Amino acid sequence: MIAPEGLSVPALLDAAAGQDREALVFPAARVTVTGLAALARSYARALLALGVGPGDHVGALLPAGLPVVGLILGAAQIGAVTVPFSNRLRAGEVAYLVNHSDARLMLAGPDGAAQLAGAFGDLDHQRSRTVRVPEAACLRSVAVVGGAAGAERPGAAFQSWDALLAAADRPDLDQRVAELEADVGPDDEFVVIYTSGTTANPRGCVHTHESVIRQGASLAARIGLADGDRFWTPLPFFHVGGFDVLFASLSAQATMIHTGQFEPGAALAQLESERVTHAFPAFETIWMPVLNHPAFAAADLSRITTVINVGTPERMRLMQDRLPTAVQISCTGSTEGAGFVCVGDPADPPEARALYAGRPVAGMQAKVIDPVTGADLPDHVPGEFAFRGVSRFARYYRDPATTAERIDADGWYHSGDLLERDEDGRFRFHSRLSDVLKVGGENVAAAEIEDRIAALPGVSVVQVVAAPDGHYGEVAAAFVELIPGAVLSGDEVISHCLEQMATYKVPRYVRFVAEWPMSGTKIQKGKLRERIAAELAAASITAAPRLTRSGTPAG
Repeated sequence: MIAPEGLSVPALLDAAAGQDREALVFPAARVTVTGLAALARSYARALLALGVGPGDHVGALLPAGLPVVGLILGAAQIGAVTVPFSNRLRAGEVAYLVNHSDARLMLAGPDGAAQLAGAFGDLDHQRSRTVRVPEAACLRSVAVVGGAAGAERPGAAFQSWDALLAAADRPDLDQRVAELEADVGPDDEFVVIYTSGTTANPRGCVHTHESVIRQGASLAARIGLADGDRFWTPLPFFHVGGFDVLFASLSAQATMIHTGQFEPGAALAQLESERVTHAFPAFETIWMPVLNHPAFAAADLSRITTVINVGTPERMRLMQDRLPTAVQISCTGSTEGAGFVCVGDPADPPEARALYAGRPVAGMQAKVIDPVTGADLPDHVPGEFAFRGVSRFARYYRDPATTAERIDADGWYHSGDLLERDEDGRFRFHSRLSDVLKVGGENVAAAEIEDRIAALPGVSVVQVVAAPDGHYGEVAAAFVELIPGAVLSGDEVISHCLEQMATYKVPRYVRFVAEWPMSGTKIQKGKLRERIAAELAAASITAAPRLTRSGTPAG
C-alpha cells in the first residue's frame, strides 16, 4: 500500500510508476502502470498545447475507457481541474453544465460531440478552432477522441484529439509538464463532480487531490484490497464511484477492472475471465441482472472475496444468498464525501452487514444530529447524518450560499439524509430528509423535474415525489394541477420531459389533481407519496413502464 498522506495525484502516479503490473483493464484496452503514466503525460502535453493551464477546467463527455482516465490524470499533472459530464444528459442539461462549470476545453467521443452540437448550435458553423459560443463564455476548444474529427462534425471547432496528441509530442512541452507538476500540491483542486441536490439544477462538488487519494486508500484498507488484487466496477467516471475504485487500486497496487458500457452478460463474463477479487456494483439495478443472468449458475466467481452494494436489508440478504462464497458489505456516503463515508467491515456478522452501512473510514468522522436543533442524538435514534474529514468536498462550485448553508462552522457537512447509529458505531440508512429521489442509484432533484413540467402551457402547479419501484428502487411521479380550461395528457407530459431530460429523470406516472393535501401554506408531499404508493399497491404494480426515445436504451 502506498502511504497516501500529503500526496497529489501526480505524486501518487509517480510513486506507482515503473511497475509492470496492469493498472487498468477495459473490454477493449489494458494498460500497465508505466503505460498509464505515459498516457497521462501525453494528455498533459496536448492540454498545454491547447492553452489549458493550472486552475483551468476541462470537461469530459466520454464513455468509460482509457481516454477519460488519461484526461483525469493528465489534467492533474498540470494543475488543471477535470469536470466529467454524464453522457445521458440532454442538450439543455449539457449547455447548462458546460457554462456553469467554466469549462475551457470539452473532450468528447463521437456521441459526446453530437451532444455538444445539440447544446451549442453555433459549433457546427464555427470557422475557427477557437470556440466562441454565447451560451458558454469560457469554452475555447472542443476535441473529439477517435479518428478525424471533421468526419463526424463539419465545424472547424471540432478538432481531432489524436492529431493533437501527436503534434504535442515535443520536448519543450514535456519540460513544461514537469515544471507544472512540481507545483501541484495535495490541497489543490482536482475535480468537480456534479450531483443533483434539492434545487432545480445540479451542484458541482469540488474535491482536492488529497480528498480523492485518501478516499481511495481508506476504501482499500477497509476491504483488504492488496497487491495483486483485481477490483471491478461498472460505475462511470462522471460518478464518484469510478474515481474511488481507480484510486483505491492505485494506492493498493491492485488492478482496476471496468466493464465499459454495462451489459449483464458481458459483465458476468468479465468477472470470471479477469479473475476479479473485489467487486463494487453498488446498486441492485446493476448487480441483480448479473445474478439473474442465465449464465450465472455456470460462472466461476470463486475468486471474489468482497462485494460492495447498497439496498434494503431484504435485498441485501437476497444478494448475499445468491453469491454466498463472497462477503457482501454495504456503505453510505455521497459525492460530497468523495463517495464513501462509511463502509461495512467484512468481519461483521451477516445481519449487521445487511442492516448497516458500516463505520466511518479512516480520516472521516460521522454523527447523527437533530435536523432542527443540530444537537447530537444518542444511539438508535434516527436523525440527520453529518460528516467531516479529509474527503469532505471543499465547496459547491459557484454556490457559496449553499456551501455555507450545508457546511457548519466546525466543518460538519449536513447531508439531509436520515440515519441512525448503533452502539458499535455502525450507521444505518433510513431515508432522505431532502427532496431528492434515488432512481437506480442516481440522484434526481424533484425541483428539476417540476421546473420542466411547469414550462408546459396550461400547468398551474406541479409536485414530483418518489413512487416505489421494484427495479429502480424508486421513480418519479408527477402530480399536476392545470389552469382552468387547459387540456393536457399524461403522455404529453412524459413526452415533453423525454425531450428535455435524461430518461431516468422522467416521471413514469402523471396524475392530475384539483386540490392538494396542505399543511398550512405548504403542500404535503408525504401524502402524495402515500397516495401513489397505495394506488400502485392496489393495482399490483411493482415496476414502472420502461421509457425509450429514438436511439436511447430503455431505462
